[in-house]
Amino acid sequence: MNQIFKQVCFNNIKRFNKITNNKNKFSNGIIIYREFSSSNDNKVTFTFINKDGSKTKVTEEVGKNILESAHDNDIDLEGACECSCACSTCHVYLEPRIYNILPEPTDEENDMLDLAFQLKENSRLGCQIKLTKELEGMEVTLPSASRNMTVDGYKPPKH
Repeated sequence: MNQIFKQVCFNNIKRFNKITNNKNKFSNGIIIYREFSSSNDNKVTFTFINKDGSKTKVTEEVGKNILESAHDNDIDLEGACECSCACSTCHVYLEPRIYNILPEPTDEENDMLDLAFQLKENSRLGCQIKLTKELEGMEVTLPSASRNMTVDGYKPPKH
């Protein structure tokens, strides 16, 4: 924890103790910090439908993309180009209601989608979809296979 953050926390604990007449200098401050740090305001919960049909429910931070979320939760979504929009191995299917609220794919994403295995009207690249609160409860379906131009089956390690 950096020094500035420690000082801000300490000052907030002192302020809380003064307002509530709390004599124990640190106990309630720790409770406040725990409540603050476990807030779900910046989280999105959604479900991956895996290649075998099983479902995996995940909760991830707003701002991450679908590919990063898959890797963080051991979902079998390849991502050979590591989010540089230079392959189609993170190709996923989105529900129509989700697909329709997202911005249009860029020309670069469309070019890569043209290479995707089993392309459908609701196909997108997982690395290009940033999580927002509007995506809460969505289902992301993985295609049965992907097309990797480098080494078949290669999966880059987590960073």
